[in-house]
Amino acid sequence: MTPSHPALELLDRRRSVPALQLGEPGPDEATLLRMLASAVRVPDHGRLVPFRFLRIQGPARAALGRFMAERLLQRDPQAPPSQVEKALHRFASAPLVLAVVARLQAGHKVPEQEQLLTAGCVCFALLQAAQACGFGAQWLTGWMAYDREVARHLGLAGNEQVVGFIHIGTPRQQAPERERPDPRQLLTDWTP
Repeated sequence: MTPSHPALELLDRRRSVPALQLGEPGPDEATLLRMLASAVRVPDHGRLVPFRFLRIQGPARAALGRFMAERLLQRDPQAPPSQVEKALHRFASAPLVLAVVARLQAGHKVPEQEQLLTAGCVCFALLQAAQACGFGAQWLTGWMAYDREVARHLGLAGNEQVVGFIHIGTPRQQAPERERPDPRQLLTDWTP
């Protein structure tokens, strides 16, 4: 018998809503804090809390988009106008973008890779929490998540990096389901 449970059903319904399809309203302060309370309940070896959040909303979204367009042209002066336009409007659709920032402690007994995975788990848990609260969300990275000038512009320390930009808002249309992998095809038994 296959177990059924509301939590499993919520996981089964999870899907990303493209950021371009997200609009107002976004979560209010109380709802956001509730979502974050769920998102921080991730595996965290050593209880290091190797993550934090940057809230980007209101006029800050357009300001960050302008910086991204400028930075793209610094990186590639020959960037096509369509890419510059995309960078300019990257943060314009969803009313709230949360940058999940990994805070990595070098030389700790918990390897940096494990710390990074914890921050990645926060991104996924945040997607689930947003959907559970009736919002759509998408986890995006792109070149800007790995660019040190962007990190400096966001005020990140040298040991910090963006793990994801989580775009959150109200879906303007239902997100389509996509074909998912068959777990039976991915499961093998190890035997000595």
